[in-house]
Amino acid sequence: MVRLSVVGPSIVCAIFLGQAAAQTDPNRKPTPGDRDEQPALRFNVDTTLVLIPATVTDSLNRFVLGLHKEDFHLFEDGVEQTIKSFSGEDAPLSIGLAFDTSGSMGEKLRTSRQAALQFLKAMNQQDEAFLVEFGDKADLAAGFTSRFEEIQSKLISVQPSGLTAMLDAAEMALREMKKAKNPRKAVLIISDGGDNNSKYTPAEIESLVREADVQIYAMGVFETSFLPRLSKEEVSGPRLLAELAEQTGGRAFSATDSNDLPNVAARIGIELRNQYVLAYSPKNQNKDGKYRRVEVKVTQPTGLTSVKVRWRLGYYAPSQ
Repeated sequence: MVRLSVVGPSIVCAIFLGQAAAQTDPNRKPTPGDRDEQPALRFNVDTTLVLIPATVTDSLNRFVLGLHKEDFHLFEDGVEQTIKSFSGEDAPLSIGLAFDTSGSMGEKLRTSRQAALQFLKAMNQQDEAFLVEFGDKADLAAGFTSRFEEIQSKLISVQPSGLTAMLDAAEMALREMKKAKNPRKAVLIISDGGDNNSKYTPAEIESLVREADVQIYAMGVFETSFLPRLSKEEVSGPRLLAELAEQTGGRAFSATDSNDLPNVAARIGIELRNQYVLAYSPKNQNKDGKYRRVEVKVTQPTGLTSVKVRWRLGYYAPSQ
């Protein structure tokens, strides 16, 4: 019999992205022309072992722990794979923080800073993190470190100004993540809306996210009462963040009250500590550079009415 434990966070979550998340199409592939125009942006997987983080929750959004390898079934392009390695234990993390310092943050900067500091409290000594700040442009404020007080001091001194180069920050964070020492990697984007000053396009960043072995989490405050005054890019911000997170098995959180952000940050920290990691060697060994879709199914545990699984939706195979 499978021994289960269901863990619920001790905090109240902020409002989940509803319509934005529902509009994400996991089967949608990036346009080939978008990738071909920027070949230098490719992050190909160059290993025969694919890691798939998976989060299992029950109908009350509590984490379901205690599952075993045989409770999971993993498919690549519809073909079931053999799970070579399985872990349900907490493991060291490599984390990238992408923090919005644009002028639109204004009064929200204080609670956003508190949220980032709250997230850092969940870090262990074996973890590492870096900080990318973005306003008019993206800047690597602190490289990978396990001395999290260095990141804290940077966050405390930041002041809001400029436009929002969120996509450039995402690209910089994905590139910096290539230096990570831990196999479990995640980027947390803290922003109040869409992009209005990046050189990279949404299509390019979505392609990079699919190619990088990194989970994306996003959190922010979106002031719906002011939507008529916002640009098209700013209005589409929540949906873009949801799509980036969905592709990687992460999650996007939205709040209409910035005071909810520290609780959201705590929730994300808890989630990263309560994931399963499945590893497999693909049966399809063709080095064709094509996108491979991944699906994870879980055998219904005894005693639970339903479970929900989130996982990394796919990856690019290595090319010749």
